[in-house]
Formats: sequence, C-alpha cells, structure tokens
Amino acid sequence: MKILHVVDRMDPKAGGVCQAIRTIVDSLSQLEVTSEVVSIDSEASNFKDPFKIYALGPANNPWQFSKKLLPWLIRNLGNYDSVIIHGMWQYYGFATYKALKERDGDKPLVYLMPHGMLDPYFQNAPDRKLKAIRNKIYWNLIEQHVIKNCTALLFTCRTEMELARVPFKPYKPKHEKIVGLGIKSPPKCTESMLNSFYKASGLKIDENFILFLGRIHNKKGLDILIKAYIELLPVIKLSKLVIAGPGIESDFGKEIKRLIEKNPQLQSYFVFTGMLVGDSKWGAFYACETFILPSHQENFGIATVEALACGKPVLISNQVNIFHEIQDYDAGLIGADNIAGTKKLLQSWMSLSIEEKRTKGANAMKCYKEKFTEHTVAKKIIELKNLNYENRFLEYKF
Repeated sequence: MKILHVVDRMDPKAGGVCQAIRTIVDSLSQLEVTSEVVSIDSEASNFKDPFKIYALGPANNPWQFSKKLLPWLIRNLGNYDSVIIHGMWQYYGFATYKALKERDGDKPLVYLMPHGMLDPYFQNAPDRKLKAIRNKIYWNLIEQHVIKNCTALLFTCRTEMELARVPFKPYKPKHEKIVGLGIKSPPKCTESMLNSFYKASGLKIDENFILFLGRIHNKKGLDILIKAYIELLPVIKLSKLVIAGPGIESDFGKEIKRLIEKNPQLQSYFVFTGMLVGDSKWGAFYACETFILPSHQENFGIATVEALACGKPVLISNQVNIFHEIQDYDAGLIGADNIAGTKKLLQSWMSLSIEEKRTKGANAMKCYKEKFTEHTVAKKIIELKNLNYENRFLEYKF
C-alpha cells in the first residue's frame, strides 16, 4: 500500500501538523505501508527524514501557491492507493481537488484531515476577525467543494469531529471518520538527555520546574500563564516555569518579555530555553514535575501526549480537545483557559502531596499506553479502504 500526504510545509518549526505527519508515516512504515509527502517547502529544504518529500516550493505568498504543484499531482496521483490532505485553507487542498477533476485514468481515495482547522475558535477569536471573514469567503468559493469531493474527513477525536460541524454551512462531507492520533514511544531517559536539558536551561539538577513546551503564540495561552504566575508568586510557593519553544522574537514573544520585565523581582522564576529538540527536549520532559498548556484551542496537543508518554501529569485547559481522556484517567488537572482557571490549576497542583503527584504520573503513563500509541492511527488509516462507505458516520470505538 502506498499513501501520499499533501501539506504546505514539513519544516519542524511549522508546528503540529508536520509533526503529526511524521508520526503517522513512521507508524505506517512499521506496518509495511510506504508513505511519501508532497509540500511547497523550498526545493533546497533538507529535513533528513527517512521518507521521500517532494518539495515543490518555495511559495512565498499567503495562499501558498506553487505553479509546480498541480502538474505534479496530475502526473503522479495514480501512483498512490490513497491520498491524505493535511490541513485546510491553502492552495494545496484546492490543487488536489483540481488534479482529481482533471486527471484521466486511475484515481486514488482522497481523505482530508483538518487537524483542528474547522474548530469554531478560529472564527470567533477577537484577534482573527479579518481571517474569519476571509475563511467564510474561501469556504463558499472553494473549501466546501474540496470537502464534498473527498472520500471522508478524518478526525483525531470525537470532540474535534463535533466542533467541525459548527462554523460553516453548508457542511456536507460524504463521510466522517475518527482515526485518532498517537505518538511513538519516547526513548528511555538517559543521563545525556538530562545533561543536555540542564545545559540548555541553566537550571540546577535539584531545581523543580513546570514545563511549557510549544510555540510562543497567543493561541497557546502563555500570556495568561505568565500573568497567573505573577499574581500567585507573592502568595504561594511555585516551582520555576521553563518556557521551551520558538517565537520569542515575534511580536507576541516580545509582549511576553515585557510582561516579565515589569516584575524584575520575579524574573528568576521564568526560564526561556528556545526550541528544544532531541535529547534536550526529552530531558525537559523527564526532568519536569508536570507539563502545562492553558491553550485557547488545541486540536490534539502532541506535546501533551509526549508528556503523558514520559509519565508526567498534565495541567491543561478544557480547550485541549483530548481533555476528556485526561480527566477519565485522572492523568492531570483541567481548568478554564483564562487567568482564574490557570491560577486554579497551579494552586491545585502545588497543594497535592508527593504521593498524589506520583499517582497522577502513573495514570499519565496508563493513559498514553491505552489511548495514544502510534499504532492506533496507522491501523485505522489502513482499514479505511475496506470500510463500507454507504454509512455516512464511520467511527472506531476507543
């Protein structure tokens, strides 16, 4: 079986979608499925992946248009059994739809995986009003037709699927399918991982810390986390906060810096490491006492699952779509995505006994093993071709 994944960028700095693709490709390879990717990254890109990436960019424009993509798709779609479009609102989805229309001969099954991009948050967020108008126009002109012509939409969880039905009408996918998402088991903790992290952070081995690992972006709720810290530090004892991720030089990142600089007596509690990868990233997970993500919208939250896989409890907002699973397993704490909710998360965590924290850590590992291993999504993607597509709603029970 051979699958083509279509996406805009595979640069690891681009965030969750390309990371999800790498996880899916890796898990499929273990079941003897060949995966290839076509993107509009620069032809000079070298991401050192063990699978073929056809980089047909660069595409330095808002729509991510590349004149090379459509002819390539028309020529090559017949070489694949299935095609998965990852994400929405960009030229590559339209190009896949158009290539299917124009191509003579064999045509593969084509699926679309929104990766949370149909979440109502993106139409309702106050700072996205112009983008919301753009998306509405784009939906009416293009995106609804892309969706209607796909074999099925693929979702990571029930919450994502249900939210996807809200923001746009008409919404008429042929089928809806929950395939889940998982991650590869992390490497076992080693001394070199811990040393790599402590070198990157400047922390001492005996210093406790809470880990925020992700893009420094307003969607992630880092500003409310910083504000919650600043309000609580004069009142209760808190562990240091390690902030690991790219984006500190962005406008939002500079806003975060200014927020901390206004409270110079508290600056030592905030540690910025930049983006952590490899040993330093896993060292951060294994060394932290807990992971925190007060996000305003998170379709899956790969870093959240990576923390679970390292046996770390997670403190997340109820806008992270897998919060139900975390709640069911008592693998962390859940709060609202505002300052009050984040303060409550921190206060509740710090009030737990050592034994209670250990129990939640054990629950975190159990949650990962039973819900979020990489093999789950691979098996479901392979089985897509055998499903009875007469039924509109298709779901595997978790």
